[in-house]
Amino acid sequence: MCSIMGYCGPCAAFSNFKKGFDMTVSRGPDDSRVVDCGDGLLAFHRLAIMGLTPEGMQPFSLDGDYVVCNGEIYGYEKLKAALSEKYTFKSGSDCEILLPMYREYGTDMFSMLDAEFALIIYDGKEGRFIAARDPIGIRPLYYGYDEAGVIVFASEAKNLTGLCKKVMPFPPGHYWKDGEFVCYEDIAMPKTVIYDDVETVCKNIREKLTAGIEKRLVADAKVGFLLSGGLDSSLVCAVAAKKSKTPIRTFAIGMEGDAIDLKYARQVADYIGSDHTEVIMTKEQVLSSLEDVIYLLGTYDITTIRASMGMYLLCKWIHENTDVRVLLTGEISDELFGYKYTDFAPSAAEFQRESEKRIRELHMYDVLRADRCISVNSLEARVPFGDLDFVRYVMAVDPEKKMNTYNKGKYLLRRAFEGDWLPHDILWREKAAFSDAVGHSMVDYLKEYANSLYTDAEFEEKKAEYTHAAPFTKESLLYRQIFEKYYAGQSEMIADFWMPNKDWEGCNVNDPSARVLSNYGDSGK
Repeated sequence: MCSIMGYCGPCAAFSNFKKGFDMTVSRGPDDSRVVDCGDGLLAFHRLAIMGLTPEGMQPFSLDGDYVVCNGEIYGYEKLKAALSEKYTFKSGSDCEILLPMYREYGTDMFSMLDAEFALIIYDGKEGRFIAARDPIGIRPLYYGYDEAGVIVFASEAKNLTGLCKKVMPFPPGHYWKDGEFVCYEDIAMPKTVIYDDVETVCKNIREKLTAGIEKRLVADAKVGFLLSGGLDSSLVCAVAAKKSKTPIRTFAIGMEGDAIDLKYARQVADYIGSDHTEVIMTKEQVLSSLEDVIYLLGTYDITTIRASMGMYLLCKWIHENTDVRVLLTGEISDELFGYKYTDFAPSAAEFQRESEKRIRELHMYDVLRADRCISVNSLEARVPFGDLDFVRYVMAVDPEKKMNTYNKGKYLLRRAFEGDWLPHDILWREKAAFSDAVGHSMVDYLKEYANSLYTDAEFEEKKAEYTHAAPFTKESLLYRQIFEKYYAGQSEMIADFWMPNKDWEGCNVNDPSARVLSNYGDSGK
């Protein structure tokens, strides 16, 4: 990961800008630079992944134009080769192609990129700034306005809380120009419906996901893999192992005493021949890390916080004990193929609408979790299930085929990888909620701790202080109070709590864990 920031007008106090920017130096500890464009400031903290030489340091400049970008541009070599007829490149960085692309294509360039990115461009000729974010929002970007009405962009909300009264996430799939946000792609809305037969759909799923994984193995820094033992991360690791000439490095974490997924992760690692590491976390680590995790996340959402505890501690261990700099993860599969609760979808149309909603909101939940837990430990996250070609295809598949009419969730994804990719028991194993799979005790410890802090009367009194996304359990109240300590008045950065669709029969529950659903069954055993 890297960290970017842009003050798009006269800066009232450089010291305040620098103070805000330095709050995310862990995203890019290799080098830092702030450039005065004449009409504002652009800043960059670098984590060197592609083009490790000093020439790859940003902001890049081109005849008075500047750009800062936190991103990975896949297949940039072809774009660079075409642009080389007119432009000279000085580094091996993928992001160096951005200013020449802007010169040639203007804002049309954003829909041309196969990338995870957040960027800010200064157009020196026009004297204006342009910002943009990838269609899913895998790379973070926030914005706010200072007291003079100048817009400020930054990788994280914590960069802006001291400069702007209200901070909001930059909408994915949009660019900002001349004071307006313009949608260049709504990736959740398919342009057509694909009615291919199941065999064809599964073949395309396998080929497109494999391509998405393979392109994310390219890096000038060391690559590793988070392996939970669940279907999604196991598939990423299995494909990567087949595509790699040497054993890949996999990492798993579980609670001391009842780590559900460690045995499954070990089973996968043995099958694919990975260099596997297990990390054990304790109750004391979970509780002592809670406030730090909420601060680094910038959320009060129960699901996001629970699922971040293990991920944060595992990434911390990787950062402190290895030379791995890039991690591939399994996020974004559920939003495409279904959760446990989407088994209750009353129709294919409702299933599709829920999937579209979840894809549009991903940047506030699972994608946010992966980005913050990994980047705060000076690592880079890559999310193969978020490959744009793959997402576009799966979202367009006839929802009648994606619904769980097979008595097995994510049937299409499982069937797509039948063969020698994974052990049969892993491929067809029931899904466990990630925050439970590290050990049911972890969630229980968090609930017990929260319950010990408030009487029933205190809970009723304190939850009434909040109108937007009001806490509804003592656990959610605890998280909200810690959130407000660091992000006072900024709750609207998150739309609401991530919860199953309460309008569906069987889904009106008071806890986001799939454990409370009637169809959880043998999941997590």
